[in-house]
Amino acid sequence: MLQGASKTASRWRPVGLLRWESPAIPIKFSEKQQASHYLYVRAHSVREGTRSTWPQKRTLFVLNVPPYCTEECLSRLLSSCGPVQSVQLQENPDPAESPKEPGSKFFHPQPVPGFQVAYVVFQKPHGVSAALALKGPLLVSTESHPVKSGIHKWIRDYADSLPDPEALRVEVDTFMEAYDQKITEEEAKAKEEEGVPDEEGWVKVTRRGRRPVLPRTEAASLRVLERERQKRARKELLNFYAWQHRESKMEHLAQLRKKFEEDKQRIELLRAQRKFRPY
Repeated sequence: MLQGASKTASRWRPVGLLRWESPAIPIKFSEKQQASHYLYVRAHSVREGTRSTWPQKRTLFVLNVPPYCTEECLSRLLSSCGPVQSVQLQENPDPAESPKEPGSKFFHPQPVPGFQVAYVVFQKPHGVSAALALKGPLLVSTESHPVKSGIHKWIRDYADSLPDPEALRVEVDTFMEAYDQKITEEEAKAKEEEGVPDEEGWVKVTRRGRRPVLPRTEAASLRVLERERQKRARKELLNFYAWQHRESKMEHLAQLRKKFEEDKQRIELLRAQRKFRPY
């Protein structure tokens, strides 16, 4: 059964794609493991005219990398083929082939829990050809280079996720200094280009005034809101509809009746308090 599997292991046919002939490198986690896991490899190449992030003749594309195989481990497994310059693991192959900016070690994304793909860059081109002819099985975990798994791996990952406060502060300060310098350069460039016509004679107009705008206080904000409310009230149409005119009349009559009753009560009170005082 294993012999038949080894014959078909050198071929990998992804769903929806053409058949891809590629060598397979068998690996084992340790000497106690009997079954082998296969890494499918090929020389990295892109279409003509497409920009690639990795060098064409020195990059090896590796598929079916298990979760316990880290970048350091994969570099050690392929170090027999030649000096390795860099190893990058990711969830899926990069279709854009666009250059990526180096990320921060403190703000890197969480590692992918499943199987991954890898881009291995050798220092010399013969490293790729040697990796394609590599025979196995290769041992991932050895006595000299043990690989942690299970709860020990989780504890190590948790300890590595806790950043050093001092190193984090230095990196944040460096980033903010670079950001402030970039903003200063952009403002200086915009100030130089202000009022200067371009090739077609157009002048760029910005919203920046000569005098800086003072921050508005709470009292000033309330005054502005009150003026806006009065302005809206003046614009409203009073008694425009018939029902509005009828309701305003009824409200006016109700106020007159209320005032009449109040006047009657006031007169009765004055009559009750009136006394005859001839002198």
